[in-house]
Amino acid sequence: MSLLDTIGSLVGKSPEGGGQQALISAALEFVNNQPGGLNGLISSFKEKGLGDVVSSWVGNGENQAIAPDALHNVLGSDAVASLAAKAGVQPDQVTGLLSQILPHVVNAATPQGEVPAEGQLNATSVLGALGGLSALFGKGNA
Repeated sequence: MSLLDTIGSLVGKSPEGGGQQALISAALEFVNNQPGGLNGLISSFKEKGLGDVVSSWVGNGENQAIAPDALHNVLGSDAVASLAAKAGVQPDQVTGLLSQILPHVVNAATPQGEVPAEGQLNATSVLGALGGLSALFGKGNA
């Protein structure tokens, strides 16, 4: 079973079902396919003036929230549309869900407060995020 299948099977037990599961899988694939992987995504946040937000996710302190509109600005309309198509959800839902998911994933991918040199999300770090993601989706998001 692949990493994305494992994540999907664990997180897909949420009340809203497949949309979130597919979105998480698409988001992980998106991050890993960025030029520079996670480093490339972090650079995009910094270029759009949200370096402090993404730095809070990488750091060991509390994660700052990100507004869906701000996340849309970082990712761009094409990426949002592509993620929506892969996840089978509406584009306006993508940034709302990702604004909840992405801080947990980035935080778990950088447990020592440092971005991995290869910039790719690995099984250990992502699976570590699942506790928080499962709790997030398992409570009152219906």
